[in-house]
Amino acid sequence: MGRRPILSLRCLATLFVLASMAQAAAIPAHAQYFGRNKVQYDHFDFRILPTERFEVYFYPAAEIAAKDAARMAERWYARHLAVVRHEYSGVPLIFYADPPDFQQTNVIAGFIGQGTGGVTESLRERVIMPFTGVYSETDHVLGHELVHVSQYKIAESVRGGFTNLTRIPLWLIEGMAEYLSLARDDPNTTMWLRDALRRDDLPTIVQLTNDARYFPYRYGQALWAFIGGTWGDDAVNAVFRGALEAGWEAALRVHLGMSTDSLSAAWHAAIRREMGPELAQRTAPEALGRAVVAGDEGDQNVAPTVSPDGRYVAYFSSRGLFGMELFVADVATGRTVKQITSITTNPHFDALSFISTAGSWSPDGRRLAVVVYAEGDNEIDIFDVESGDVVERIRTPGVGGMADPAWSPDGQRLAFSGMKGGISDLYVYDFAERRTRQLTDDREAQLQPAWSPDGRAIAFATDAGEGTDFQRLTFGELRLALLDAASGTVRLLPGFDRGKHINPQFSPDGSTLFFISDRDGVSDIYRLTLETGEMRRVTRVATGVSGITALSPALSVSRATGALLFTVIHRQGYAIRALEGV
Repeated sequence: MGRRPILSLRCLATLFVLASMAQAAAIPAHAQYFGRNKVQYDHFDFRILPTERFEVYFYPAAEIAAKDAARMAERWYARHLAVVRHEYSGVPLIFYADPPDFQQTNVIAGFIGQGTGGVTESLRERVIMPFTGVYSETDHVLGHELVHVSQYKIAESVRGGFTNLTRIPLWLIEGMAEYLSLARDDPNTTMWLRDALRRDDLPTIVQLTNDARYFPYRYGQALWAFIGGTWGDDAVNAVFRGALEAGWEAALRVHLGMSTDSLSAAWHAAIRREMGPELAQRTAPEALGRAVVAGDEGDQNVAPTVSPDGRYVAYFSSRGLFGMELFVADVATGRTVKQITSITTNPHFDALSFISTAGSWSPDGRRLAVVVYAEGDNEIDIFDVESGDVVERIRTPGVGGMADPAWSPDGQRLAFSGMKGGISDLYVYDFAERRTRQLTDDREAQLQPAWSPDGRAIAFATDAGEGTDFQRLTFGELRLALLDAASGTVRLLPGFDRGKHINPQFSPDGSTLFFISDRDGVSDIYRLTLETGEMRRVTRVATGVSGITALSPALSVSRATGALLFTVIHRQGYAIRALEGV
């Protein structure tokens, strides 16, 4: 049986669910860590930056990112106005420098989980959200939340007011926000559609409205994309307003001339026509390589990291009773070797970070570096694999968000991506000196570092280079780069001309980088030969190689065997597969 995503409208406050990044994520309800209380560890000295339409609240540490976000907000207002045709002003936008700060907010009541990327309150009409460390993703989340502001403002203007929002489906509200912030073609959404199509489980509109198995953000975005692509974006505005005034079914008949059933049929036919032929040419996820951790329908088995000798894989799984928990499995058999830790058994931290980061094994395979939430910030905890004990806690003053730890081959250093003031950079921690050094310092995103086998270079994903212009607020797709560990010099690798390119992993001999890309619209594994620049595809999977969000890590390579372990979308969840001899 499928698991219910964390999605709710509390007091008409819409929670935008995603995992660390701007893509919405389906996370099981039991991942909410039952019984926890919100604690505010830090005092935030908020300032106000007024713009023509907004009041931007920020604290000094995030001033640079806040000023850029203010310009993003005004741009989104102009874009949305062209579609929804509803003016407003004076809307508060409250920004936090990183997700751990956001989780402490007292602006809204209730616990905020990792899956919440932003909140738009209808009654007070304000947006509360963290920066993500990737400008394009912050822009997407902000665009999504500002659609909700427009929706609430429109609801105010019709008879019945806000109460009309409770009569229309969640997928309609959230799907419209995703559509108007992502546009029609989104590789993350199409993975869900391909998974449903190959299982002959495309939801009808009635099922999407009433059955919690179907993720309203992704399917809702796809349905609105179909409506906008067929009837134009004017129809999006007309149908939404009509649904507020007279209900969804009546709005369809008046503005599209169709019933719910006929629209479902037309939408399904378009999906089959566009995606069906391609599915036949791709490998089914259950036939790709070898199953390591499969799970039941809707299970989340994510962020695999394979031990240096290739024998074990550490990963996060939703099968635990109290949320996402950290397990180790035998790669050859898939048998669970042990559960490393649980939120209910370790008093040193508040939660495991599992959406935007994976763990990292020490070179001797005895320890695991894992990002956790503790005392209002992220920290990297070093676990003894045998005992499950935390043997070291790594915190960096001023760096509230941490992700993607990567152990150096000599075991002396740990690279990671850190967030300071809403901006991500690369850092390295020296175990002997117990000191952290910042490697990069700019507004470009710096994610998912991976050491070369000789320890001389660090590969990472970045949006630096062509397409990124902070004056114009344009952001290029994520591409791969190499940082010289001695000099700090960064070299952008060539050939990344379209699509995202993330999660680099070196081959054992260091000659090749494996990575995940959606350069043809589907997230697959590719390999890049560093000497020649030759790039070739490794997988051609029917759904996609992906973690919970579009930017989540989903690939790991054994330093000893070269085996690839990765997650694929399968049966509305995520399964871990292995490829050897690639």
